Amino acid sequence: MVSTVDPEARHVHKTRTHPQDGFKAHLAVEPETGLYTAVALRPGAGTEHHEATVGIDLLADEDTPVDAFGDTAYSTDDARQTLQHAGHRLFLKPAPLKTAVVGGFDLDDFAIDTAGSTVTCPAGHTANLSEPSGRHMQRKALFTDQCTGCPVRERCTTAKTGRTVNIRPHHDLLAAARRQAATDPDRQAAYRRWRPPVERAVAWLVAHGNRRLRYRGTIKNNTGLHTRAAALNLRTLINLGLTRTSGTWRLTPATA
Repeated sequence: MVSTVDPEARHVHKTRTHPQDGFKAHLAVEPETGLYTAVALRPGAGTEHHEATVGIDLLADEDTPVDAFGDTAYSTDDARQTLQHAGHRLFLKPAPLKTAVVGGFDLDDFAIDTAGSTVTCPAGHTANLSEPSGRHMQRKALFTDQCTGCPVRERCTTAKTGRTVNIRPHHDLLAAARRQAATDPDRQAAYRRWRPPVERAVAWLVAHGNRRLRYRGTIKNNTGLHTRAAALNLRTLINLGLTRTSGTWRLTPATA
């Protein structure tokens, strides 16, 4: 769906029941201070404007590796691969796995050996992984005869031909992230600690009616987003003790 008023305002929604035309604002925040380190406004649709793609750009100017926190939208396999290669330590929330049957087995219930090109199902049956193919270069393991008469089939698949397991290129990276998120209490605590300050920074950005944009087109609205972020940063710095003395800006935090 393309707006006739602003063709660059693409269809975007938070839920299926709340459709609207607009843009997406992306931001990187230093959670201890609440300062915006990077912002970007993009059309709401298109793979090139996806959160994970823009998220990589938001961290591109970091001089040293950082601890990067983000929700599931930023936790794609390509984004993880790129950011880890850059040296960043990731606290990105992995996307939950879907099951073919409600309450049944998900992908992590299978023993997947990408190097050995095999997949073993929860019942102990093994199938070979194919070579990467298709648009997303996925690999597949087909359980056909193995599913016939399997005692746990009802918990695994409803497909008449048996279970098909699809593996994305960076499966091992995502599987490790899911294990870490589920079992590492330090990472869980860090995510819970720093998420509220980031949510507060998001609330500051859209406060006083600023969720509704004032202009048409990506360029003008992106400029407006940068201007607002800069103004909010100035307010934050003043609250942190920024003063101007003899033509020089100084940050002198108040002492308790």
